[in-house]
Amino acid sequence: MKPRMSIFSHIKRYEDKTNNCVTAKLLPGEFYVTEAGEMITTVLGSCVSACMYDSTTGYGGMNHFMLPGGAEERANDESARYGLFAMESLINEILKCGCRKANLKAKLFGGGQIIENMSDIGRKNISFAKTFLFAEGITLESSDLGLIYPRKVNFFPATGKVMVKRLRTLHNTTIQDRERKYFDSISKEQVSGEIELF
Repeated sequence: MKPRMSIFSHIKRYEDKTNNCVTAKLLPGEFYVTEAGEMITTVLGSCVSACMYDSTTGYGGMNHFMLPGGAEERANDESARYGLFAMESLINEILKCGCRKANLKAKLFGGGQIIENMSDIGRKNISFAKTFLFAEGITLESSDLGLIYPRKVNFFPATGKVMVKRLRTLHNTTIQDRERKYFDSISKEQVSGEIELF
């Protein structure tokens, strides 16, 4: 079960019996592009994911970034943990598949303020992602952003369908702990809810 593109060989993929498809699971700082009828999934706290697809070809992908990106955020850092690199990388890999930028559509998710007394990085991620899409002329079809909830996102690039589950009740602190640890590591270098369709 190898991904179609070798640059994604590090991405964890598995058979999802519920959705009857191969699923690629993204962690913070990763992105993935496919046309193989796969699903892409991730869990977001203050991070943002852009789900992008071309309905005329069936190609699409998702990213998962922690920081907005810009000159002050070391945007030249070649890491998808920064929004600028994550967005540009996602678009470039989709275009390499023969898609046209004019056909791309996007959906945005995440940016929740899930950790009390922490800077509102989620709000900055949301602002960056919306501004980026507008500047690139890419249609933002729908979004589920902000508030205080982590989210589980399942994206089907072949159709553009997204299922989002807001995790309103957390039985442990896994998501918060992961975000704190990830945010700390970046700094050192410089469940229940209803499913909604988007």
